[in-house]
Amino acid sequence: MTDSSETDILENFLEGAVETPQIDFKASCPWESGSFAKDFLAMSNTIDGGRIIIGVTEEEDGSFVREGITSEDKRTFKIDTMKDQLAKYADPFVEFSISFPKDSRGLEYCVIRIEPFKEVPVICKIPDTTRGLYAGGIYYRNRNKRVESALVSNSYDMRDIIERAMLKMRHKAKLIGYIMPTATDDEIFMKALESRLKIERGEL
Repeated sequence: MTDSSETDILENFLEGAVETPQIDFKASCPWESGSFAKDFLAMSNTIDGGRIIIGVTEEEDGSFVREGITSEDKRTFKIDTMKDQLAKYADPFVEFSISFPKDSRGLEYCVIRIEPFKEVPVICKIPDTTRGLYAGGIYYRNRNKRVESALVSNSYDMRDIIERAMLKMRHKAKLIGYIMPTATDDEIFMKALESRLKIERGEL
């Protein structure tokens, strides 16, 4: 039985039926690590992470229709298997959880909650060009046009990722008693990090 609070949370996402950097809808489908890897990588680098909601079909006019996940597809979403298979794509590992809440109509969905990176951005470990995956690539929920999971393609998104990584590292450093560097040192560090990321992406 689905907890009423889970139904309420799910309904909040389904009522608007709009994809955002933190929400991605997919029609009912079986688990296949390669087809989901880009979304996991991108959402882990997005502020607050995100959710993939499986059981919502997109129509030709761009609207979304609730259909729920089939029992056959649901059986393929086993978290231990998913974690083992995704480990080969992500460095560092992506933290996530899954649940199967029902909406107010009784339709069941698979909701994958992806946590934001803890300290450093997640990069792709292995290439799979047929799926748009490139080794060393940093993925993000692109906001330049329609929201999608894609390689970082602009300085705004890259800066957002770098600044959040620095804040997380600062927080960890303070916890262990490390004396934080000056603003000048921060600027040097950011420029060096941006240059390194551009080199890894083949832009320099």
